[in-house]
Amino acid sequence: MYGPLNITPDALAEEAGKLQRKLGAGIRTLREMDAVDFGVTPREEVWRDGKTVLYRFRGERRPTAQVPILISYALVNRPYMVDLQEDKSLVRGLLERGEDVYVIDWGYPDRSDRYLTLEDYIERFIGGAVDHLRKAHGLPSINLLGICQGGAFSLCYAALHPDKIKNLIKMLKPVDFHTPDNMLSNWNREIDVDLLVDTLGNVPADMMNFTYLMLKPWRLFAQKYVGMADILDDRKAMEDFLRMEKWIFDSPDQAGEAFREFSTQFFQQNRFMGDTPPQIGNKDVHLGEVDMPVLNIYAEQDHLVPPDASRALRDLVGSDDYTELAFKGGHIGIYVSSRAQREVPQTIHDWLRKRG
Repeated sequence: MYGPLNITPDALAEEAGKLQRKLGAGIRTLREMDAVDFGVTPREEVWRDGKTVLYRFRGERRPTAQVPILISYALVNRPYMVDLQEDKSLVRGLLERGEDVYVIDWGYPDRSDRYLTLEDYIERFIGGAVDHLRKAHGLPSINLLGICQGGAFSLCYAALHPDKIKNLIKMLKPVDFHTPDNMLSNWNREIDVDLLVDTLGNVPADMMNFTYLMLKPWRLFAQKYVGMADILDDRKAMEDFLRMEKWIFDSPDQAGEAFREFSTQFFQQNRFMGDTPPQIGNKDVHLGEVDMPVLNIYAEQDHLVPPDASRALRDLVGSDDYTELAFKGGHIGIYVSSRAQREVPQTIHDWLRKRG
């Protein structure tokens, strides 16, 4: 016996040999790889306001849906997560089922955008995109799909303009920001947001990325890179890994005033849940005004948006047509897992089809 783990010198030598061969194969794999790309679905610009661009995706066949879907993504990451690669694309799944899909790309804020507010993002940019689609399609209202922070924006817009939204879909969207298991919110409540924004102006992307990575430091700083050694000789797996890494670290800076308002009203004051409603410009947001059909999709193992934070929406909206989908996975898995590719686009399509 060689200790409690029963590790022998021969076993260690064999493992070292395997690792050496794996690293050698990995070097060859990396030399042969091109730069990874993302965004597999053709798209065209149809509307623009400053750095914010509205794109229409083009599938292999014409859409059969009469009402388009507008996707509103978060500000902290780039929206190509919904169309990451051929076999991991929410957009492609929707297009294959006949949906007509658009996405808002917020661009990369710079110092000239320091004073953009939530009113700019919700009323000016989402509102401008919605009005463009209503006019282009000759419709009084469209379908709105809000993801993560973009879900909060969409919820506010739907409450302020319920006549312009036919169906509202929420994915990975916190409503109750003060659930006990919401670590990000617990951290944010200890920050002097005014001092942060007044000092930095725009909030740097690297600071935001570091904060999100620290929510799971072992998994996101060490474990995944140790695990990378197991796929070094698999070119397809390495391309998928590097594509995800590129998305994680391709983060825009945050416009200072919008960051201040969002952090204060939602993370710190939890206004969706309190007696004081969120305020966008000079308008109060009352979720009871959300009277259109609502589909709320959340992930059961989400470390950023705990399920209870999302499920709180049920008791706040004014709609009597409310549906929940609990996805067995995490915050990222709902975009990229094989189960998500089967379940999420089909659920959205079926839900919309039943509502005309």
